[in-house]
Amino acid sequence: MSAPAVNAAARGGREMAIDTYVTLTIAGQLCGIPVAVVRDVLGEQAITRIPLAPPEVAGSLNLRGRIVTAIDLRRRLGLAPGAGRVRRMSVVVELGGELYSLQVDEVGEVMSLPRTGIEENPPTLDPLWRQVTRGIHRLEGRLLAVLDVQRLLDFRGAQH
Repeated sequence: MSAPAVNAAARGGREMAIDTYVTLTIAGQLCGIPVAVVRDVLGEQAITRIPLAPPEVAGSLNLRGRIVTAIDLRRRLGLAPGAGRVRRMSVVVELGGELYSLQVDEVGEVMSLPRTGIEENPPTLDPLWRQVTRGIHRLEGRLLAVLDVQRLLDFRGAQH
């Protein structure tokens, strides 16, 4: 929904609650994370492997003197690794005072969507995805899976 449409709804006496997401693509699936938790968007970064880390942990990187844990979202979401040499982007998020780099295939646009447009996860959605998503938004011919960053970074209940 465009800003003029949102403003028009507000002028009509109804405040429309809007959620704003940074969109990203992982293995062709469009996803969104709340813009409020995003600290940075980076191109491909040098990542240092961490011995004995879970497979979803790609390693760590240095961001302006801070150590950031890099999470491979393809692995975390049970998807196949990218074919060949794929350039990955990083979406840096903050959770509990710690920084995490979510390794994604592509970062898209910032999108503001009406809160009333989010739907429950479909019953056919993979159980792992159901654990880490808040719901979906239906867009023109595509579904936007809204990722729950806190659940995404909680490895205690991760299914593989």
